[in-house]
Amino acid sequence: MLLINRTMEDVETTETPWEFYAEETPNPNSMKFVASRPILEPGKTAEYTSIKETKKSPLAQRLFEFPFTKSIFIAANYITLTKHDFVDWEDIRHEVRSFLTTYTRSDEPLILELPQQHVPADSSFEKKISVNTQHSTPKNELENKIIETLENYIRPAVEQDGGLITFKSFDEGIVTVQMRGACSGCPSSTMTLKSGIEALLKRVIGPEIKEVVSEAL
Repeated sequence: MLLINRTMEDVETTETPWEFYAEETPNPNSMKFVASRPILEPGKTAEYTSIKETKKSPLAQRLFEFPFTKSIFIAANYITLTKHDFVDWEDIRHEVRSFLTTYTRSDEPLILELPQQHVPADSSFEKKISVNTQHSTPKNELENKIIETLENYIRPAVEQDGGLITFKSFDEGIVTVQMRGACSGCPSSTMTLKSGIEALLKRVIGPEIKEVVSEAL
């Protein structure tokens, strides 16, 4: 699927020019670069943890040419870049922002095809989920309610911090989720998981929820 691939006709329109501004996240190694125009369709995401995964994303491939890039998370209107520890954001923030603005204003494509992700298979519960964010397919009404709670109450706050949370599984009262983008490896993610996500799921769904744990991708 071709998501964003500009042509000369696009350049000649009066659309909002590409601009990026940087926002800090709770993860000191991750910075959120918010775009003035949509990058992906709402609900779609793309994550890259190495340059080997970027064959279908020229933009991500170029970002990995910076030696400080550790991972890239792309959502509808922002890019979260996670850096290695050997450099400070004060030294590279302007460089990344300038690169993103220059690149997106060129005629180069951003993403040609989304990387393979965990997407729901056909399911009677799938239609009840308003936005597809690569959750595992719910097996029953309770799992569907967990996903809807994540989507409606938790996802907006997590996205504001440059990350994403997805449902992995539910077994014997334990909800397993996956944290992406700035949330992956964030020092405060454990506190967020327990005092925020776990507490909310217990309050909204009830005693069926005993614990929420995070699993690495």
